[in-house]
Amino acid sequence: MKILLAEDQAMVRGALSALLSLSGEFDVVQAADGDAALKLLQQQEFDLLLSDIEMPGLSGLELATWCQNHKPELKIVIVTTFGRAGYIKRAIESGVGGFLLKDAPSDTLIEAINQVMAGKRIIDPELAMMAIGEQDPLNDKERRALRMAAEGKSTVEIATTLFIADGTVRNYLSEAMSKLHATNRIDAARIAKQKGWL
Repeated sequence: MKILLAEDQAMVRGALSALLSLSGEFDVVQAADGDAALKLLQQQEFDLLLSDIEMPGLSGLELATWCQNHKPELKIVIVTTFGRAGYIKRAIESGVGGFLLKDAPSDTLIEAINQVMAGKRIIDPELAMMAIGEQDPLNDKERRALRMAAEGKSTVEIATTLFIADGTVRNYLSEAMSKLHATNRIDAARIAKQKGWL
């Protein structure tokens, strides 16, 4: 089974790769961030994407959404340090088959991968309970603009990256601030991140 492992922390990526390779069942290809993972997904065929959520470039959830649209047959398992309700809801909506915390035992990960490959959905029960919570008020455009603002990008840089007008970026950020009852874009990003919406 060929797995694409997307994880930006080198030590965690190496440990996960070694763990999966030791089982003898998996051929693991590593990607150091979301953008690198997307390039590999466009160039090669994989059976499963094993991804972190928070990474430079595309997040694990953005990768999952891309896969849902372009490679719907690809199975996806998310491993994360963060059990935020917003993440879990978005993962489920993005067609993710498994959602596990990184502190889960190693045999749990391998079992989850095998279950997901068999067509089942595996979500830690505690995480599933968390998913029954607040609704994410942001749309994808607001989320992307807010995420870039949180990375310190200016309105002009965000507009250039998203191929939209500066005024449109300001509107997205203003809408996001209003929906989150935030005082500024940084405050809005902090609130959204805390709730797992970013």
